[in-house]
Amino acid sequence: MTGGEQPRTGGPGAPAAGDAAAAAPAGAGDTPGAGPTAATPAGEPAVGALPMVVRDPALPQRVTIYEVGPRDGLQNEASLVPVEVKAEFVRRLLDAGLTTVEATSFVHPRWVPQLADAAELMGRLADDLGEASRDLPVLVPNERGLDRALELGLRHVAIFGSATETFARRNLNRGLESQLEMFAPTVARARAAGLDVRAYVSMCFGDPWEGPVPVAQVVATGRRLLDLGAGQLSLGDTIGVGTAAHVTALVEAFGDAGIGPDRLALHFHDTYGQALANAAAGLRAGVTTFDASAGGLGGCPYAASATGNLATEDLVWLLTGLGVEHGVDLDALVGTSTWMAERLGRPSPSAVVRALAQSAP
Repeated sequence: MTGGEQPRTGGPGAPAAGDAAAAAPAGAGDTPGAGPTAATPAGEPAVGALPMVVRDPALPQRVTIYEVGPRDGLQNEASLVPVEVKAEFVRRLLDAGLTTVEATSFVHPRWVPQLADAAELMGRLADDLGEASRDLPVLVPNERGLDRALELGLRHVAIFGSATETFARRNLNRGLESQLEMFAPTVARARAAGLDVRAYVSMCFGDPWEGPVPVAQVVATGRRLLDLGAGQLSLGDTIGVGTAAHVTALVEAFGDAGIGPDRLALHFHDTYGQALANAAAGLRAGVTTFDASAGGLGGCPYAASATGNLATEDLVWLLTGLGVEHGVDLDALVGTSTWMAERLGRPSPSAVVRALAQSAP
C-alpha cells in the first residue's frame, strides 16, 4: 500500500557518501551517510556516520513504516492546524521516503474537531499529488465515513475497534460485541468496492478502566475483525503500558490462532518509555509493519492517559542500527518534524529529532 512517491533516498542499502564504505566498520556503509567523509573536519563528531550498523540475521530484512502523524498525530491538538499546513506535512513526509501516510479521518467533526477539514485536505492533496493521492489511507468510523472516502475515489481505509468493553463504549458508543455489528456493513461495502481495509484494535496491552486485558480477548477480537474482511490488524498499546515480553506473547498467541505476523502491525505509545523496546520485540517476533508518528506527535482524544506515539525518527534510528531496510531519509524526516514543531509552537518530543537538531550546523 503506497501513499505517493517511492522512496528517493534509502535506509540501509543506500550508497554511503564519499569514502564511507572503506572507512566505516563492517556493515556501516549500509546506512545513509555512513562513515566519516573527507569533508568532516578533524576533531568534530561524525554524526552522519551513526548509528553503526550491526545486522542481526534473525530480524526481517525490511519493514514498512505506517506513518500516522497527519491523522493520529494531529487529532488531539487543541489549536486547529490550518489545512494548508496539514497538506504540506503530508507532502513532506512522502518526500522523506515514507510510502504509507495516513492522511486524515472522516469522523464527525463534533467528536474530533481537528479533522473537520478532511474532505478539503484530500482535495488539496488530489490537486498536488494527482492519482497518487488516492493511495493515502484514511480512517472511516462507519458507513457515512466510508461514503465520503468512496466519493473521493480513495483506495485504502481503516476502521478502529477496541479490545475492551469499556473503551468500546466510550469511543464508539457500542459494546465489545456490538462494535463488530457496526463494522460489518462498512467492511463489506469497502471490500465490494475493491478497497483495502485495515482494522485498528485499541487497548491491546492494558485499559485505564479495566486494567490488564487478557491476551485471549485481544486475539478473539482481532480474529473477528479479520473474519469481517480486514486485511491487516494494527494492535495498539493505546496508553503505552505494554512491555517487550507482553508484545512477544501477544504476537505468538495470534500465531497459535493461525494468524501470522504478516497480518499484524504494531502501534505503540511511549507513555512509559517502552515504545522502542516493544518495537524491537515485535521485530524479533516477525512483525514487519510498524505504526509511527513523525516527531512523536499524538494521543487519543478518548483516553487521557494516552500520550505521544512512537516517534518515526526514533524508530528509523533503531532500524538503521539493526540493518533493517526502511527507505526513509532521516535528515529529511527530522527537518519535517522540526518544521511542524515550529508551527505547533513547541519542541518535538522525539529524542532523535532533539539530538540531531542540536548537532546540526
